[in-house]
Amino acid sequence: MTTGPHTPRRRLSVDERRSAILDAARACFSSASYPAVSATEVARASGSSTGLVFHYFGSKAQLYAEVVRGAAQDLADEQVRAQAALPEGVPVRDRVRARVLVQLDHVAARGTADGLPLGGGEEPPEAVAVRREAREAQVEALRQLLAVGDGVRHRYAVRGWLGLLDEVCRRWVEAGCPESERHPAVDAALGALEGALGDWRA
Repeated sequence: MTTGPHTPRRRLSVDERRSAILDAARACFSSASYPAVSATEVARASGSSTGLVFHYFGSKAQLYAEVVRGAAQDLADEQVRAQAALPEGVPVRDRVRARVLVQLDHVAARGTADGLPLGGGEEPPEAVAVRREAREAQVEALRQLLAVGDGVRHRYAVRGWLGLLDEVCRRWVEAGCPESERHPAVDAALGALEGALGDWRA
């Protein structure tokens, strides 16, 4: 059935409208920092009104925080799937490698150093809290994978290494995500973790 120029648009459901706004926000924040994107811009990109953006998300800050949360969860889910796909008995080092490869693919697909919306400028407290929550989840997932305790050395090793991995991703993104540097970057990151831990414990 064809539609003419005067055919009314189908009214979106609540979930569809919310998803459309979130998709538009992801696109907007993937190419500009938080201060540079307005709620009006997101509304226009989603085919909504600014009032609807605020109705569904409360504020621009809460919308941005939701975008950050979704990106962080996507990365965590991808890493869980990569781990689950590995056969039993795979050494810990190779399991960490799988996580790092997933993270590099994640940032390459999104063009940002951590796979989250662009940093830069001042982010709202709501988003900062989400980033911290995501980092704590990363720390715990890595501790579980490495089977390390909460001793001082291991605390520094795990948190410090995640910071190093952020920098590796940042440099790789800035270089244009060259495939020729992908595995050398992974090897450098794994070597740094091995040095920080003293061994792989498995």
